[in-house]
Amino acid sequence: MFHLIRNSHIWLPSLIGRKMKAIVNPPRRSGPIHILFCMADHFEPKWNNASPDTEKERIKRWVEMYPMLASAQRDSNGRPTQHTWFYAAEEYRPNHLEKLSELCKQGFGEIELHIHHGNDTPEGFRQKLEQAKADFSRHGALITQHNPPQYAFGFIHGNWALNNSRNGNHYCGVNNELKILKDAGCYADFTLPSAPHESQTFKVNSIYYARDINGMRKSHNKGIDVKVRGKEIGDLMLIQGPLALNWKRRKYSVLPGIESGCIQCSSPGTPDRIDLWVQQHIHVQGHPEWIFIKVYCHGTQEDDIDVLLGEKAHKMSSYLEEKYNDGEQYKLHYVTAREMYNIIKAAEAGNSGNPFQFKDYLIKPYQNSWGGDVRI
Repeated sequence: MFHLIRNSHIWLPSLIGRKMKAIVNPPRRSGPIHILFCMADHFEPKWNNASPDTEKERIKRWVEMYPMLASAQRDSNGRPTQHTWFYAAEEYRPNHLEKLSELCKQGFGEIELHIHHGNDTPEGFRQKLEQAKADFSRHGALITQHNPPQYAFGFIHGNWALNNSRNGNHYCGVNNELKILKDAGCYADFTLPSAPHESQTFKVNSIYYARDINGMRKSHNKGIDVKVRGKEIGDLMLIQGPLALNWKRRKYSVLPGIESGCIQCSSPGTPDRIDLWVQQHIHVQGHPEWIFIKVYCHGTQEDDIDVLLGEKAHKMSSYLEEKYNDGEQYKLHYVTAREMYNIIKAAEAGNSGNPFQFKDYLIKPYQNSWGGDVRI
């Protein structure tokens, strides 16, 4: 039956193996479970070849609607929901970035980097990264409050093709992207999961280090798990979102659905999905008390307005707060991509307690970020 699920041979054995390991050797936990929740938005204002007026309307929608949605929610720190806009660099418009930066300054999220490219070269990719850093930093994005300031960014590859991981070169073309990204200031990649695409890795539900291997495409197919007291190994950290089989959402009434953490009109963030995200228990090895959940969306697509900015979005956050923020068994933390990385690095270093205190552990806030600890 499973062979009917497209490209499942790539990732299903690993998923089953992880499940068996968790049954045989369940992680030992102490104290409450902290849920770190991050919404990673593949933000593309020009999606579907939109007109300039449509682009402006898409940005306006977020500027007007997101503060109302976010301010109605609170995590265990009294913080509203956080959104990370992985903005498509090839669609850069100064006015768009300026308006999103205003949301960041109000304490509602941060801007990171998303790039689509194809039939490219290593040098061409480097140039695109440098141009994006120059463009975005004019608005206080991708440049930190360190003294002196430093370039830093999280990354999502367009069309899921990180490290030329799709067939052919049409969606990438560069086999050594991990090192190029690291050298340019990338702290982690957030592209995965990508099932059922062929770009999905054998590695699933993991936070791990990967390295370029002699120009081999998709060298991040496997890697070394981030673990407590471990060392940074390889060229780049990859932070994956949940990947699972959802037997409550069957295809053709027989095959289980693929749960990949995608929030869209046909797949809102419902209780059964949220529970499945938590059950994947993505964590730093040796630190099972902190669970990292990174889900994704495409925030400019009109069909998805309700699940991202409307009542269905409110219901998703409310369920998270009701079930996973009781203060005893669970504590919920809304975080940006940068903050999630920082907390992962704090766990790797052996820190414990409330993870929120480590949200700026290594990489300081961006220059357009909210200046306070908690926005009320």
